[in-house]
Amino acid sequence: MDAMRIDKWLWAARFFKTRSLAQEEVGLGRVLIAGQRAKPSRDVRVGDRLEIRRGDEVFVVYVEALSNQRGPAEAARKLYRETEESLQAREAAKERRQIAFEPASTIRHGRPTKREGRELRRLREGF
Repeated sequence: MDAMRIDKWLWAARFFKTRSLAQEEVGLGRVLIAGQRAKPSRDVRVGDRLEIRRGDEVFVVYVEALSNQRGPAEAARKLYRETEESLQAREAAKERRQIAFEPASTIRHGRPTKREGRELRRLREGF
């Protein structure tokens, strides 16, 4: 096997929990192949450079091997090689998050629940 679908490879390499989630992320442009957006059906080959955005983390990896099966994490790590710059950037971001907490990360989106609405009214009225 010299090529396989990018969504299947991302699932096998354990970047995403399900293949459908991998398809969605590729479709949204959060996975770049050689710096360009791709469709989930795009083939990936050994030696390709991928940039994978997963939440706040950005992985820059080179494809080292292909696999049709999702195995243990130890086997998944053998499918790719992360660049040194990517490792350093992720470690620096991790240290920044530990030092300075980002208050906006706790903000939930959408309408308040019934319980939260009662609490807001209680606060406005002064108990």
